Amino acid sequence: MTNFLIKKIEKSALAKKDLRSGFGISAGVFGLFSNLLLFVLKIFIGLISGSVSIMADAVNNLSDTASSVITLVGFQIAGKPADKEHPYGHERFEYISGLMVSLLIIFVGFQFFSTSFNRILNPQSVKVSLLTFVILVLSIFIKIWQSYFYRQVAKKIDSNTLITLANDSRNDVFTTITVLISAGAELLTGLRIDGIVGLLIAIYIVLNGMAMIKGFIDSLLGMGPNEKEIEQMKERLSSHPSILGYHDLLTHTYGPNKKYASVHIEVDDQWDLNRAHAIIDQIEQDFLKNLDVHLVCHIDPIAIHDPTQNKIYNEMKQLIYSYHLDLRFHDYRMEKKGNNTIIRFDVVVPQTVKLSDQELLTRIQEDVKNQIGSYELDIVFDHNYLLSR
Repeated sequence: MTNFLIKKIEKSALAKKDLRSGFGISAGVFGLFSNLLLFVLKIFIGLISGSVSIMADAVNNLSDTASSVITLVGFQIAGKPADKEHPYGHERFEYISGLMVSLLIIFVGFQFFSTSFNRILNPQSVKVSLLTFVILVLSIFIKIWQSYFYRQVAKKIDSNTLITLANDSRNDVFTTITVLISAGAELLTGLRIDGIVGLLIAIYIVLNGMAMIKGFIDSLLGMGPNEKEIEQMKERLSSHPSILGYHDLLTHTYGPNKKYASVHIEVDDQWDLNRAHAIIDQIEQDFLKNLDVHLVCHIDPIAIHDPTQNKIYNEMKQLIYSYHLDLRFHDYRMEKKGNNTIIRFDVVVPQTVKLSDQELLTRIQEDVKNQIGSYELDIVFDHNYLLSR
């Protein structure tokens, strides 16, 4: 049934030429009605039974309903095309809508933390009926299906917001099971643990909301690519044998489908501009076609035909690598300035290195003087780049 529903949504979205918004809005509508149904059913049996844990679970479903509304609005705005004020589009609004969902979840959690704590101080008997068990079990199955549906749609459009909703639905399964166990325990043993269970659910809701907030704030602040994405970029860059190397890769996103990157490409300094441009144009098109990343390349000409430069380059490279600090070395060039020779290069310093830039500079200067020769060094230390070869 889920696959059939997804295919129907996909067909409709393709007809409107907006796959992402179509899937996102459909998921929001699905969540809106299913969560609203669960809220009505649970609040009904919660009021009849007098169970604070059931009512907490019901209001949790009400917050899920609000989450679905925010998701609907979020995907509607995120699907708007770029304009003068927002030249990179509106896709980041999906992160904002997810953040609003997370704040709402935390608010609900704190409300029921207070309610459940009062119930612990003043325990009351809960009236449990067969209808209570039927509705709770039905709720569990609906939430399992809801989580699966969200996750399948999320895979289709690579949406962190829908992954968050899928995880929230999965977590709701466990909270409802806990409520079911609480109701069964009171029916069979007479133990009044309704308030304790409600308190545990409230704590869980708050912690889950905080974890969700962190994820969306990270996305809004800007996160680097994961290891898989870095490996894919290395693979694409390494597939162009005509370039000498690459370094200083930076990435940034303006939403799940708006990925941008810049990188320095090392080429033979004897190439003319037309040849260099053709090569980097191929690389940029390769990234867009295979990784859906808008890449901008900066050309770094390397003097590979000068035997003196090559000799000192290899000596300098061996010196840098001899420190065993996983330093990366690039942008090497030699320049004459009067009677002096200046050697310029960049060193990428991993976060694991405890030495300061000044300490590294002093060490390299002393070793170059003792092992290579009396040269003036101009070194730039990089700390924020992802790739170097």
